[in-house]
Amino acid sequence: MSPTDAVSQGTEPARGRLRRLNLTLFLPLLVTVGVLLVVQDARSWWEALVMGAGVVAALVAFVRWAAGDILRVALPCLIVTAAVWPFSVLAADGNMAFYGLSIVGSHVIPQLPRHRVAAALGLVAYIAAVGAARLLITQGDVSTVLIEYVIIPAGSTAVLIGFMFPNKRFYGLIAELEEAREREAELAVIRERVRFASDLHDIQGHTLHVVKLKIALARKLVRSDAERAEQELREVHALVSDTINQTKELAYAQRRLNLSAELENAKNLFEAAGIHVRVDREAEVDARTGELLGQVLRETTTNILRHAQAEQVRVTLSESGIAIVNDGVPDAPLPALRGLATLRERVATNGGELTVEQKDGRFLTAATFPNGRSDAAL
Repeated sequence: MSPTDAVSQGTEPARGRLRRLNLTLFLPLLVTVGVLLVVQDARSWWEALVMGAGVVAALVAFVRWAAGDILRVALPCLIVTAAVWPFSVLAADGNMAFYGLSIVGSHVIPQLPRHRVAAALGLVAYIAAVGAARLLITQGDVSTVLIEYVIIPAGSTAVLIGFMFPNKRFYGLIAELEEAREREAELAVIRERVRFASDLHDIQGHTLHVVKLKIALARKLVRSDAERAEQELREVHALVSDTINQTKELAYAQRRLNLSAELENAKNLFEAAGIHVRVDREAEVDARTGELLGQVLRETTTNILRHAQAEQVRVTLSESGIAIVNDGVPDAPLPALRGLATLRERVATNGGELTVEQKDGRFLTAATFPNGRSDAAL
């Protein structure tokens, strides 16, 4: 199961829980009201059967609405309830059978993709027109007929439809929130993959370049200084073993950089490459900030060894961050250093700033935290 699928399974039931809550709260009420209205209006078993069909259609529509697929049963439910209403008005002398049609219509119309207002007006007009047809077969008081068969049914349906429109918007907002959470989860997965790739680049790229330098040095020394060449090869072996361990730690999210070890490692690498290095350690930093600064130092060390013809490097560690300056930079545009670009984002995410400058043959890489600590360490 992917992280996105897991998140979807955790957030999607939000709408489902709300719909099930509506089902639990309102279905018994709808059943009770429907049964009472059938008992009130029906004068025979067959009239009860026809009116009961309208109530059943309304309940089916409500249940499918709660499941989120009411449009699949919309047409048959509308046909049944639309037929029950004129039967009740003209044949059964009942004025409450609009109940089924108003329930179905109020749940179906807000779900339509277009012409919702026209559909709502059409439904209300149909209920009112059928109710007004009662005047053709009754000798009763006109105002009473209009109130019982036209105003109350049409008005109740209009109010119910009007209530369901904001309900539809409410569910739409929930859906948008769930989609936003899913997108956030996907971005989190992407960020984690980028972080993993960046860390893997730091480990493997740095190691491979150092191995290349040491092997080249050992080849030069193999005839003139065999003992020193053997020492370089032992260091290559140890470096590869250490890299294997770091890769395992990275895979199991156990990798932590030690700033002191990185400073010592950078110093040894520069000296092995014939570069004079000076380390000024003015203050100590917390572990989390030290890990970020160690990443900056490691990436910068690799870049100097790979891209510069440096003779001198100065590393300054202060309470607010680290600065690495090297010479031997050609008079050319600033190279595209993708590793530092990734680190800039990581440092910024933790409340710091990564500065890269090239001027007068010197290259500056500096990571600073205004408060002396990364946000992650707070």
